[in-house]
Amino acid sequence: MATTLELNVNGRSQKVSLEDPETPLLWVLRDNLGLMGAKYGCGIALCGACVVHVDGEPVRSCNTQAARVAGRKITTIEGLSRTGAHPLQKAWIAEEVPQCGYCQSGQIMSAAALLAKNANPSESEIEKAMDGHICTCGTYNRIRKAIQTAAAMMRKGA
Repeated sequence: MATTLELNVNGRSQKVSLEDPETPLLWVLRDNLGLMGAKYGCGIALCGACVVHVDGEPVRSCNTQAARVAGRKITTIEGLSRTGAHPLQKAWIAEEVPQCGYCQSGQIMSAAALLAKNANPSESEIEKAMDGHICTCGTYNRIRKAIQTAAAMMRKGA
């Protein structure tokens, strides 16, 4: 028997019908709602490609049951800024972070959660917030620089 969930995704209430109530949020976002920003990387919450926000906190959507986040505020990369105008998205481009781009939405979402709480993070705070993200292209130095650039932009009100 199907289960119907009401999810608040990117500011919109959406009903989804699931055959399995233990379906991971990642698959509901991608398969039911057509939001392709969060990626499937490892499936065991190690790589960070699937990070979204739940009530402002970064969450690995590949191992979060959709039923557990019903009624909570879910934000995906698509909800961060539909136009790419978020300072992190601008900084990612300015600092030439993307190569293959596969891990980028998860990286940006974790960085956004950090900057929402800390407008001027130290190197070690950035490292801690980004721990557990895997970038097979090895753009870690550019990622850190982009986070610092975005933080400066946000402090200046850009």
